[in-house]
Amino acid sequence: MAGSVALACANAGAAVAWVVPTYKNARPVWRFAEQMTASVSLRLKVQRSERMIEFPGGGWLGVYTADNDVSMRGEAFDVVIVDEAARVSEETYYDVIIPTLADRAGRCLLISTPKGRNWFWKEFQRGLSGGQNIVSFTAPSSANPLPNIQHAFELARERVSHRTFQQEWMAEFVEDGGGVFRHIRQLSTLLPEEPIADRQYVIGRDWARTNDASVSSVWDQLTQREILLEVEQDLPYALQLDRLKALSERYNDALVVAEQNSLGDPLIEQAAAAGIRIMPFVTTNATKATGVDSLALACERGFIGLQSDERGILEMEAFEASRTPTGLVKYAAPENMHDDIVCARLFAFSAIAESGPVILNAEPDAITIPDG
Repeated sequence: MAGSVALACANAGAAVAWVVPTYKNARPVWRFAEQMTASVSLRLKVQRSERMIEFPGGGWLGVYTADNDVSMRGEAFDVVIVDEAARVSEETYYDVIIPTLADRAGRCLLISTPKGRNWFWKEFQRGLSGGQNIVSFTAPSSANPLPNIQHAFELARERVSHRTFQQEWMAEFVEDGGGVFRHIRQLSTLLPEEPIADRQYVIGRDWARTNDASVSSVWDQLTQREILLEVEQDLPYALQLDRLKALSERYNDALVVAEQNSLGDPLIEQAAAAGIRIMPFVTTNATKATGVDSLALACERGFIGLQSDERGILEMEAFEASRTPTGLVKYAAPENMHDDIVCARLFAFSAIAESGPVILNAEPDAITIPDG
């Protein structure tokens, strides 16, 4: 819709700016603009390097990035469309974009998936409350009649966390920060359990040497319950590996899922050489987001049980979501806090949730966790 508005206004002689958070975000709209104007390209001046299209009537469409807002300063537009507006900074919108509309009494169209209750939410509320010269509306995926969208919508309802579903599929504003995991205190009632013969277990391992803690989270594959949580502080790596091997052997040669990134890589090699059944977890934004979403969904539905540990409860309750400049969801502990227990639990549960019982019967060198 916004793309059609942009091209129609530019064709009618207006100066139109399409603003995106980052350069890469401009690809979809630029492809759309080129495709829609291809049949009349002989009458247009297309500057691909500048991402600008000039129309015969004097109008033009230019693509700008909010992370380099200097290029917009001093410009004068009839229409500005801010794509993924919630990912654009408040300063860029009010201090840079709004002044570009003053000379021509221009109009602005903000389109975006919500991102917490930031300035975009405030503008949306103004439109709902009947603010002067502003109108707000929503277009959630549930309202899209296309069969493939409806199918994806129903799959998401079952497979993603309530928070993600509200924001990404229902276009609802949810508060960023905290609230990623729900019902944590109700779920955190378990006490340590000894291993049961012939039962299969998974250990999530988060490495650390100083500042952070090394954590082992032991899970029962069958019941999906955390039956032991061990936190170690300031231990030499050699001693950590000895303890991890003993823990794995104690719980029926349990599979260890450990982070491979940075210091984890040589430790995984040493652990494997010591005879520990170990599987690397490569942490990327995609793999972490998938793991967090799976664990959050299990918490919401009460499918799991956690150890009664106050530090673990506080970490899980404080764990928060934020947005990268490109609009991706990023999960981490708040500033000056830790997420060691969260990560250990995430690694273990990822193996259980993604692969089920079959993975634990495979040979160690054949075990993988899909990226994303």
